[in-house]
Amino acid sequence: MAKNSHASTWAVSLTNFLDSGSIVAGAAGLTLWQREFTLSSFAVGLLGALSANAFGSALGAIIGGTLSDRYGRKMIYTYDMLVYMVGCLTIVFSINFPMLLVGFLVTGMAVGAGVPASWTYIGETSDDKNRAHDIGISQFSWSMGPVFIFILASLLAPLGLMGNRILFAVLAIIAFIAWTLQRKLPESESWVKQKKIEKASGIKPHPYKELFSSSISVKSILFLCGVYVFWNLVSGAMGFFMPYVYETVGGLNNLQANLLQALLWGCTALSGYFGFALYGDKINHRGFFFTGALMAVISWVILTFMGFGWTALLSFVIIWGLSAGIGAQAWYSLWAVELFPTKYRAGSQGFMFFIVRGTAGVWSIIFPMILTSLGFKVAGLCMIALLVVSLLIGTIWTPKTRGKSLDQITEERYGTKKVNKVDSLGQRINSNKNV
Repeated sequence: MAKNSHASTWAVSLTNFLDSGSIVAGAAGLTLWQREFTLSSFAVGLLGALSANAFGSALGAIIGGTLSDRYGRKMIYTYDMLVYMVGCLTIVFSINFPMLLVGFLVTGMAVGAGVPASWTYIGETSDDKNRAHDIGISQFSWSMGPVFIFILASLLAPLGLMGNRILFAVLAIIAFIAWTLQRKLPESESWVKQKKIEKASGIKPHPYKELFSSSISVKSILFLCGVYVFWNLVSGAMGFFMPYVYETVGGLNNLQANLLQALLWGCTALSGYFGFALYGDKINHRGFFFTGALMAVISWVILTFMGFGWTALLSFVIIWGLSAGIGAQAWYSLWAVELFPTKYRAGSQGFMFFIVRGTAGVWSIIFPMILTSLGFKVAGLCMIALLVVSLLIGTIWTPKTRGKSLDQITEERYGTKKVNKVDSLGQRINSNKNV
């Protein structure tokens, strides 16, 4: 499979493009929708909470991750993008707030279902010496979604709300292209092998029983959530609310806000490819992670204490953008594939993504209220604190997985007794069948 992993990685990575693209498409038109339907700050927060940025994708992830382990990664690719298209088109033709909310929710659920399957598939089909590279490609694609959407949003800005409707129509078209490519992909060989073992042994793992009965898996969940949840509370709020912050706090117009975000995501794409993809398999993971995490903290210190002058804004956008490409999400995407066995690899990611996006949903409701009632400096200090927690957890407990195969990592972490027991049982069953 490794020989074909390059082409399949790009095809599967379109899921990441559509994930971030749908988030920023909503963000780019947030003030426009607010004016169109006279939305309160709570309603604005609810849109963010039920979108691909939060609860919508959280719900989709916990469903999609389980289905991906049970029925295969390919099953998700066969149907998921069709659901995404329905969500986008619902937004395009929204005539009231409830319809808009449903569109955001459906789109978010489709994103949530696709992300665990995509990261799992990429990790399982990658060469052992290039796993970070392929994950980096998916992160590059995730970054290019906002670059594309914010540039297009800037071009469509004169059309007002109609421009934002066109954005979601474009996403629906890209989703159709992704569906066409992804449904032709072969199934993951790791998943096929696992299912053969289960069939031979007659033992089918419970979606979550084995995951939570293993202390090693539980510790991995706590570690990965510690790295990703706290970082994503910041990143998620930024992805959906930063144009809103630029306009309401910084006094920028919609075009300026969108261009700033395009620059930010452009920097993320560059560091994701030329940083994480090119060097993630080659240099020390602890130092690499720490560098990205520290840059993220510095960027928010600048914005919080220097204000919204152009020097501070550009410094913030460039430093955060570069940090995000080599930051917590890239490492989470890699480690979440490596630290769990095949039988519940996607399900564990689905559960964690549920926690990550679920907490982001709560924060999406709280953040606008903090911004309105306590001011931006307090909100900024909260962001700094969250980033410091992620930095400490990821730096202290960085796993040693670089250059190792997924089977080798599983054997080192979980031992071989259970695996050998199942394999030998399967072999005995096959032998009896052949007698």
